[in-house]
Amino acid sequence: MLQVLVAAIGGYAFGAIWYMVLAQRWVKATGIQVDEDGKPVDTSPLPFIVAFISAIVVAGMMRHIFFMAGIDGVGKGAITGLGLGLFIAAPWIVNNVMFSDRDKSLIWIDGGYAAGGCTAIGLVLGLF
Repeated sequence: MLQVLVAAIGGYAFGAIWYMVLAQRWVKATGIQVDEDGKPVDTSPLPFIVAFISAIVVAGMMRHIFFMAGIDGVGKGAITGLGLGLFIAAPWIVNNVMFSDRDKSLIWIDGGYAAGGCTAIGLVLGLF
């Protein structure tokens, strides 16, 4: 369980950095209301809590997949995480963006987070 929690923290930390770097583009693409300083008006902690719980769920499932497939080591963990992010998670994000008629840059922003977050989780899982 500790390895899942540490991996989730790694994926969550990647997301924090990813969205800090892309904050202005993401806010513009989502149409979220911002104040005069450009910061989102809704400051509820709920999205952050849900994001962390989701990271735990993803890390737990990835740990199960890694165990069942015999994936071990940092390199294999990172590559498998990248593959899961790019070829499992990101296509669902593409579908959501396309069917909701949202700004297409969200495919790259949110899809990049899925790929990078899964890579970070896989890397950490590979350490254990």
